[in-house]
Formats: sequence, structure tokens, C-alpha cells
Amino acid sequence: MLIHRVVEDDWRLMQEVRLRALREDPEVFGSSLQREERFRESHWRMRTRSSPSWIALDEQGTGRGIVGMILEPGSPEDDRHVVSLWVAPEVRRRGVGWTLLDTVRQAALDDGARTLSLWVVDENHPAVDLYVRAGYARTGERHEAQREPPKIEERYVLELR
Repeated sequence: MLIHRVVEDDWRLMQEVRLRALREDPEVFGSSLQREERFRESHWRMRTRSSPSWIALDEQGTGRGIVGMILEPGSPEDDRHVVSLWVAPEVRRRGVGWTLLDTVRQAALDDGARTLSLWVVDENHPAVDLYVRAGYARTGERHEAQREPPKIEERYVLELR
């Protein structure tokens, strides 16, 4: 599996993988398939420019996973935030999620971050398990996610230094 840093001209690939993630696992994301299907090319291009994202590509160049990193509004300047981690069902439990998380960790370190954080829905047990095994610690910070029906998310943090 090759981990590819998305550039603006990769907007169609990003769109394809993101929409597949929303189609196959809608309950774990803060957005919806119906919302993002309406995004135009300009939105996808802007998304690739505004924050780093990576896609896991198989030998045929098909996207099998995705992850992004942002500076979350309201977070400390030395924290980076993991967003939209998703791995295609056919390649789960093969290290793709670990590799995507390692990629974000290294990018956060390169960017001068001291911590890497994320929010995860309580019911997403496979993701919680992955994050805990990767060294992320529960913070106890919880809030109701903006979903139908509402779900509870908790913040996890990984100390980088």
C-alpha cells in the first residue's frame, strides 16, 4: 500500500474515496453523503489546498483509505487534529489504519506539534481500539455530535514529545 499526499489535482481521487467512506460507514462521520455529493469541483480543490490529506493506494492506484490533519479551531497552536480516518472494509486489519496514523503523526511532528488529537464516536469500537493501541489517551472531554440521532464523541490525545 502506498500512502500518497493529496495535491490539488488529486481532487477527483479524494472525492471518490471520501464519498465511498460516507456511503459505507455513514455513522462514524460528522458529515453526510447527501451533503458532500453536492460539493462541486471547486470545493474538493479547496479541501485539498486547505489542509494536508493522505490516501492509501493499492497496487492498481485505487484509493483504499484516507486521513486528514487540521489545526482545529479552539485548540492550542501546538496541537494537530486527525480527521476523516477511514479504511476500506476489504483491507481492514492489514495495517493500513496504522500506516495512515503514522503518516499524520510524522506530519504533525514535522509541523512542530506537541500533541495530536481526534474525536471519536463512542460506538465506533474498532476506531477506539486502534487509537488506544496507537497510544492515544482518553481526555474525558465529551460532547454530543451533530448527527441524527445524536451520538457522543470523546477527544483522545497523543503526546508527541
